[in-house]
Amino acid sequence: MNRDEIKDIVLKYVIAEYAEDENDEITFDTPLISGGIVDSFSMVSLKRFLENKYKISIPDEKASPEAFDSVNKITDLVIEFVG
Repeated sequence: MNRDEIKDIVLKYVIAEYAEDENDEITFDTPLISGGIVDSFSMVSLKRFLENKYKISIPDEKASPEAFDSVNKITDLVIEFVG
């Protein structure tokens, strides 16, 4: 699975789960946590989604708000464990 596929899957999931309405513009660089789109509870469900989807285990110390603050950063995190 390549980086672009992961980015697209993560972006679609974030929009489907966390966008307030379809007019919310969420891109690969949109601040998700610092921008208030994803809260700490949602971050846990997002982490679980990634672990199930990619058959990986993300250690809690790696699952920081900074690591989950954009689709690009989440993709980097997934690649670290998938690759």
